[in-house]
Amino acid sequence: MGAVLGLAVGIGLLLIWTAATDTAPPRPRQSAVAGRTTAMLRSAGITTVSPLGLASLCVISGVVAGTAVLVVSRTPPVAAAFGLMAAYAPVALVRGRARRRRRELAEVWPEAVDNLASAVRAGLSLPEALTQLGERGPEPLRPEFSAFGRDYMVSGRFGDCLDRLKERLADPVGDRVVEALRIAREVGGGDLGRMLRSLSRFLRDDARTRSELESRQAWVVNGARLAAASPWAVLLALSMQPEVIGRYRSAAGVLVLCIGAAACALAYRVMVRVGRLPEERRVLQ
Repeated sequence: MGAVLGLAVGIGLLLIWTAATDTAPPRPRQSAVAGRTTAMLRSAGITTVSPLGLASLCVISGVVAGTAVLVVSRTPPVAAAFGLMAAYAPVALVRGRARRRRRELAEVWPEAVDNLASAVRAGLSLPEALTQLGERGPEPLRPEFSAFGRDYMVSGRFGDCLDRLKERLADPVGDRVVEALRIAREVGGGDLGRMLRSLSRFLRDDARTRSELESRQAWVVNGARLAAASPWAVLLALSMQPEVIGRYRSAAGVLVLCIGAAACALAYRVMVRVGRLPEERRVLQ
């Protein structure tokens, strides 16, 4: 009996010593490109795709499109040009989805803050008010706040749960709301309802103004896209005529392709920058 007791005490002391001296392995640091890609995927609401997965999809898209154009045109420079455009297509789709998600969330945030203000006025605590948004809040925000409720139920650490909520939202407006709630939680006081109503009014005015400006400058962006895509649509149509498209196999043809691609890219970037609204940046990431 004494030997068993001594063995149990020894194992317990060994486990305590191991837990006290063991250090967690350092988390691998992402490169700058991988970090920006991860932020872009989160902004688009895509959590199941890694930066490496997106890069693989870009490579596959470029190879498939380039091979298809090569089979049709039998002109490697033209196939390479369309392969590069197809390789960029997944990135463009993710960026477009991120912009649409940002606009969608900006429209529903005032309603979410109104629900928070009503819940606080009804006597719920701030964590309970945030958790109930997972059931009664705007539909696009429910998964994130449901996950917040589960995190808070498990850990009970309000600040850490807010940090994870910010990571899941990956939204500039969400950052402002979360930090306002963090300050209200830490400072306390009876002005939380008034602060939430003021925040809701500010978000609603900001979303209305930005929506009007975006609708007015949409024609600039659409015109830039049409102007940039037109020459390549013509080139793709010419790929069906081997005697015409074959001229791009020469050095002069490759030079024309390179100059045309550079001109289209430069003109598109200039037109988009002229008509682009200032993008909101995430705060206190």
